[in-house]
Amino acid sequence: NTGKECHLDANLINKALRKLDLNTIDLLFIENVGNLICPAEFDLGAHKRIVVVSVTEGEHMVVKHPYIFLASDIAVINKIDLAEAMGVDPDKLCRDAEKIKPSIKVVKVSVKQGSGIEEVIKALDL
Repeated sequence: NTGKECHLDANLINKALRKLDLNTIDLLFIENVGNLICPAEFDLGAHKRIVVVSVTEGEHMVVKHPYIFLASDIAVINKIDLAEAMGVDPDKLCRDAEKIKPSIKVVKVSVKQGSGIEEVIKALDL
């Protein structure tokens, strides 16, 4: 629980980790709360940072929130199966992310169609 805050911070993560048996965990995902602005500023101590945006949020999402893309290792463009219906070009989202941070790995995903998940796993370099 973040209380009135719009994001997690390292202290909250530390408290939560103390309640877990870390010897039984191979991979831990931390989903931050709030929007794409606040979480970008706070290092949670993660080995990799993934930002997920949906085509349903519009073509402006990447350029509107550059800091989270600068702070991320991987960008997932989700719900690409809805791109045509939304009038959104997922390739534009990919290009925008790569312009902001050329080293970011961008993966287009459709969980509904089962596409892109393997690419996300590869991008994690586990």
